[in-house]
Amino acid sequence: QVQLVESGGGLVQAGGSLRLSCAASGRTFNNYGMGWFRQAPGKEREFAATISWTGTITSYADSVRGRFTISRDNAKNTVYLQMNSLKPEDTAVYYCASTTRRYSRLRHEYESWGQGTQVTVSS
Repeated sequence: QVQLVESGGGLVQAGGSLRLSCAASGRTFNNYGMGWFRQAPGKEREFAATISWTGTITSYADSVRGRFTISRDNAKNTVYLQMNSLKPEDTAVYYCASTTRRYSRLRHEYESWGQGTQVTVSS
C-alpha cells in the first residue's frame, strides 16, 4: 500500500502554468508506475499522463500532449505534472495514482490514489 498526497493546485489564467506534486510514502516508490488522472464536474475521471518505474517511458492523453510533462524523482519519492499553456477545459480535480505495472493508461490498473487537488483555469 502506498499513500499519495497531491499539492500545487490552484487558480490560474488561461495560457498560464502550474506544477503539481505528488508525495508518496509506504512501499518502495521505485517499483511503481505512476499516473495522473483528472475529473471535471459532471464527467468521468480520465487519464492524463503516466510514467514508468525508472522514468524511461511516458505516455499522455491526446488532450494534454505537448502541454503537460510528467516526471519523477525517486530519491524524493515524488512525481510531478508540469502543466503549461493551460486552457479552461483543463479545469478539474487532479489525482495522482500508483500501479505495480510498469506504467498504465487504464484507471482500473491503479491500486492507490491520492485525495486530489483542484486546478481551475480562468479566461
